[in-house]
Amino acid sequence: MSSNHQPASRQQEPHQQEHQATAPKATRVFKQQPELNFWQIFNMCFGFLGIQFGFALQNANVSRIFQTLGASIDEIPILWIAAPLTGLLVQPIIGYLSDKTWGRLGRRRPYFLIGAIFTTLAIFIMPHSPTLWIAAGMLWIMDASINIAMEPFRAFVGDNLPKSQRTQGYAMQSFFIGIGAVVASALPYILTHFFNVANTAPAGEIADSVRYAFYFGGTVLLLAVAWTVVSTREYSPEELAAFNAKQIDAEDETLSRIRSAKKYQFASFVWMGLGALLTFAIWAQDLDKQLYILSLGIFAFGPLQLYCALRLGNSQPAERNKLGMVFSVVDDLFHMPKAMHQLAIVQFFSWFALFAMWIYTTSAVTSYHFGSSDVLSKAYNDGADWVGVLFASYNGFAAIAAIFIPMLAKRIGIKLTHTVNMFCGGIGLISFFFIKDPSLLWLPMIGVGIAWASILSVPYAMLSGMLPPQKMGVYMGIFNFFIVIPQLLAASVLGLVLNGLFDGQPIYALITGGILMMCAGIAVLFVEQEIVVQNEQSAGLNGNTPLSAKAVNKVN
Repeated sequence: MSSNHQPASRQQEPHQQEHQATAPKATRVFKQQPELNFWQIFNMCFGFLGIQFGFALQNANVSRIFQTLGASIDEIPILWIAAPLTGLLVQPIIGYLSDKTWGRLGRRRPYFLIGAIFTTLAIFIMPHSPTLWIAAGMLWIMDASINIAMEPFRAFVGDNLPKSQRTQGYAMQSFFIGIGAVVASALPYILTHFFNVANTAPAGEIADSVRYAFYFGGTVLLLAVAWTVVSTREYSPEELAAFNAKQIDAEDETLSRIRSAKKYQFASFVWMGLGALLTFAIWAQDLDKQLYILSLGIFAFGPLQLYCALRLGNSQPAERNKLGMVFSVVDDLFHMPKAMHQLAIVQFFSWFALFAMWIYTTSAVTSYHFGSSDVLSKAYNDGADWVGVLFASYNGFAAIAAIFIPMLAKRIGIKLTHTVNMFCGGIGLISFFFIKDPSLLWLPMIGVGIAWASILSVPYAMLSGMLPPQKMGVYMGIFNFFIVIPQLLAASVLGLVLNGLFDGQPIYALITGGILMMCAGIAVLFVEQEIVVQNEQSAGLNGNTPLSAKAVNKVN
């Protein structure tokens, strides 16, 4: 993992300078963005190994911690609300701020480091939570910190790699996500079965196998992110402006925006009215309290738009990009590239399915395959440990799939590749119902792993080439809305659906997730895409180039 292989233009840290946006356009120099070698891409993505350690420990063990501290199965989704809600709030803010940041550590790396430090502290504290509400609070802190570290990594690839290499960059991220999750998810199982660390504990206490796994994971997270911070460099704002000088400037792009103050004002009243009516209906009918997440979220979007109407009211079109962070994020949301609108549907189905899998696999496997819902029983804890192994296995398969996805995309196209991958995942989740022997549950995880690798790379590769370079961070944060919103919806309605239709049996949450994954595979076929074809010197992880449904050569 040598850090010495830096392009000539980045041998030394750039001096502090003013943003290129302030320079006269006539003085700009057009430059071809250089390609990076394997080790440079390796180093810039290595931090994702640590970030995924945090996510994997959370996904595989937090439901177990909540149940150990007294949460019932139908309370778990509402406790998990921390993950998507913090992502909804934090990622666009961090994206917006990082787009406008430049200092000794560059643009994105300061956020990597700050997020990693706070995530590590939260991971160390989480398994010592004495009560359920403290554990839920630590999950909020952990998720906010992980999002601070993670969000700029997506934009980091867009900044540092030319369009021809971005598929390789996102595939490399998927590879590290898979490797990190394999080890992190299996840590409690490994500690119990190879190092004789206890996987049971007295009532209300967290097992030692979980505690030690969190200590190890926090350490790995901090070290991996620190490696990326010290081993990579970032292009200065002036260099990025030169690389992308032929694209429309943010100042010019805002002149074509059509959403007026009146539209914002009218929409604000519609959203607030709808949210208020839904909230009243939930209260009047004494419906599941988890539905308040949905109704209050709808209501909250109204005041945001009213704020935008007030900010936009007396401004001139040229001032539209100078009305503050909140306005910019909301305005960018309403003026997304067309591909983001279409990919939003794909993301909705994909991440609703994933959230169902993450929060219900433990309770589904322990009850359906191991026959126990008693968190103090050996059967339950054996099942919970096995879930950790299953989660490790699908991430391992994802790491392998990340290598081969570019090969399949070259042969059948990137959209059809995603369709095939999502059907593999959907069939895998549904097969949990039909496979009775828990020792064979690793087989459906092959399909889940293939889908996971595709979800983490293909949508970003399809999208990144269409984003304004100077807004790469904020648009990647906005793209996270379409990951978060389905998770918020899942947290609101999954418990209600299971109790109302399936007598509270969590295995049916996995079947629902499988169906939705296949819906995502169908939806991606309708995405209109336009990507720059790689030149002959570019290559993916395996040396193959990605194809798109509508590939376009662009002459620089």
